[in-house]
Amino acid sequence: MADGLTKERVLEMLQKVKGPDQTNDIVSLGLVSEIVINNGKVYFSISVEPGKARELEPMRAAAEEVVKRIDGVKSVMVTLTADREPGSASNGAGQASGGSCQTKPGGAPGMPGGKLDLPNIGAIIAVASGKGGVGKSTTAINLALAFKANGLKTGILDADIYGPSLPRLVGLGGQNPKQAPDGQSLEPMQAYGLEVMSIGFLVEEDAPMIWRGPMVMSALTQMLQYVTWGELDVLVVDMPPGTGDAQLTLSQAVPLAGAVIVSTPQDLALIDARKGLNMFRQVQVPVLGIIENMSYFICPSCGERSDIFGHGGAREEAQKIDTNFLGEIPLEMKIRETSDAGKPIVATDPDSPHARAYRDIAKAAWAQIEANRERAKLRTPKIVMES
Repeated sequence: MADGLTKERVLEMLQKVKGPDQTNDIVSLGLVSEIVINNGKVYFSISVEPGKARELEPMRAAAEEVVKRIDGVKSVMVTLTADREPGSASNGAGQASGGSCQTKPGGAPGMPGGKLDLPNIGAIIAVASGKGGVGKSTTAINLALAFKANGLKTGILDADIYGPSLPRLVGLGGQNPKQAPDGQSLEPMQAYGLEVMSIGFLVEEDAPMIWRGPMVMSALTQMLQYVTWGELDVLVVDMPPGTGDAQLTLSQAVPLAGAVIVSTPQDLALIDARKGLNMFRQVQVPVLGIIENMSYFICPSCGERSDIFGHGGAREEAQKIDTNFLGEIPLEMKIRETSDAGKPIVATDPDSPHARAYRDIAKAAWAQIEANRERAKLRTPKIVMES
């Protein structure tokens, strides 16, 4: 860490910034979140009252400016966070906890329910799992590449703040995104014809992400709204594992066209997958279906098949909970090797049976999105004007 760049020094500088009352500073008012410093990059958020984020943008800009003056600072990410207003974002599970985030003027309002307005993106698909260790991120990148192979303009966002793996999966580890010409946004990275963004491009790979809920949501909001995504048919979002506040809040803040649940065949994984599916249903996000990852293993020496984690559990679970079974992906060394090497199998071995399996899953998921859109049209009342 550069000399002079400490949390104490940042707080000292922030004491120069007046709070909303224009009398006391934002530090003494207790509005500044936990400050994260990594390799000259400074991250923090400022708590504001719901509905006042736009008018307090000058305060946010002033905080950013004073921190930039500290020796050793390379960049600053300052976001405004607001607690939810009573009664907002309620769902079948009860009131959601966590923050509703505004980052800069023209923020989240613009979609029904205060969802982010992302007009360049045709459909946003969440790839989720009830637990870690089921191959969700490998599935997400290969699914994104499969959408592209099927003719769709595709991007992928790594929303797994605490364990971002996308930079390594696409061979872009250690690289940083460029600032867009407007000076306010970032340009997405490019890999295998995909537009790519991850918090992993902004922090060191081994840096611990000790962030609280509001900062997590602010960072995710900023990567969605202040990245210059091109015209995309589909944006795949690699969600954090589990069903915590980050997953719930992102589901409510982003206009998701649907969610894909990744599981392995064994009962314990399926229990967690069921929790993830129920979370999406409670916040009225369509579940496109379940993928059974690590479904079976074919011995490369003898060709014998082994169901290491059992087999068919995800298909049976899909039938029980009335959702689609999208397909199965084997436990295959080549998928692991290509992922570790930053050369995903759908891009680098498109004629392999595994790449074809991902493309088939992408077709099935996209068919569900189109079917949902047709059903939505049928539900829309038609107004007939009689002369």
